[in-house]
Amino acid sequence: MNDSGPPQDPTADRWLLLVHQLPSKPAYFRVKIWRRLQALGAVAVKNAVYALPAGEQAQEDFEWLLKEINDGGGEGLIWEARLLDGLSDQDVRDLFNAARDADYQAVAAEIRAIQSAESAGQETATSEMRGRVARLRANFAAIATIDFFGADGREATDGLLSALEAWLREEDREMPKPSQEPPADRTATYRGRVWVTRKSVQVDRIASAWLIRRFIDPDATFKFVPAKGYIPGKGELRFDMFEAEFTHKGDRCTFEFLLADAGLKDPGLTAISQIVHDIDLKDAKFSRAEAGGVARVIEGIAATDKDDDRRLERGGVIFDDLYEVLRRRRR
Repeated sequence: MNDSGPPQDPTADRWLLLVHQLPSKPAYFRVKIWRRLQALGAVAVKNAVYALPAGEQAQEDFEWLLKEINDGGGEGLIWEARLLDGLSDQDVRDLFNAARDADYQAVAAEIRAIQSAESAGQETATSEMRGRVARLRANFAAIATIDFFGADGREATDGLLSALEAWLREEDREMPKPSQEPPADRTATYRGRVWVTRKSVQVDRIASAWLIRRFIDPDATFKFVPAKGYIPGKGELRFDMFEAEFTHKGDRCTFEFLLADAGLKDPGLTAISQIVHDIDLKDAKFSRAEAGGVARVIEGIAATDKDDDRRLERGGVIFDDLYEVLRRRRR
């Protein structure tokens, strides 16, 4: 009898694991990486070993983080695994749920503090109140995006937040709407190009392709290649790839970098850049309330369509409609 080891459980979860070693100095770099891991929703299963449920987006998130680690003088590796002994799949799911419940509890505590202050007659300026509630909704949406297994605190916190938003609607208060600025055009040198990016496009690449075709290079064609090792040909421009002409710079995602480089000052595009940033970098920098909903729609496109051209086509329709809403809001 040939015994090749324990049988694989076809129902077992698949996990992506990131193991890293960071330099002892500077101290802020260690804090930065820890915060990035928290924003991605990763949990520690061992010292310096972090897990995410396996998937295209998780792999992309870990790859960008590994690049940051390497650029900062550290090292690490990523692999896909099944758990055979020690921690069970349910143990790891429980770690994720406990982390998200703690996040939801922090949001709920702030909601209750606002409600208590209002009940006590402590009036808050309208703009400040709306800003706080919008930030809470954005924080909630960001947590929900990394709530991979449906933590218990999600529904209760959503109920508290919805009640607070309903109260604000009853007050019928409106934020002032800034006027739209005319866009500048610095895109002539980028027209008629082949734009190259990685296969299995996700939100930043889908949004960037939409921006390129609609506002920068109407005749653009797109080419999808492996993530590493591609050498661009004549007339080709790379985006959202390692060593690309247009990619992540500092704390800016590719869409933000493209927008700034092209000199486009349209407030509707600025709003979209903030939404894409919050989804892609998961740091809630702009706390855009729309980020959670847009992220879910893009996830749905990626889950149901493996063809990259189709993903760009379907995503482009979403960003067309989103742009019209955000552009009109600022008139």
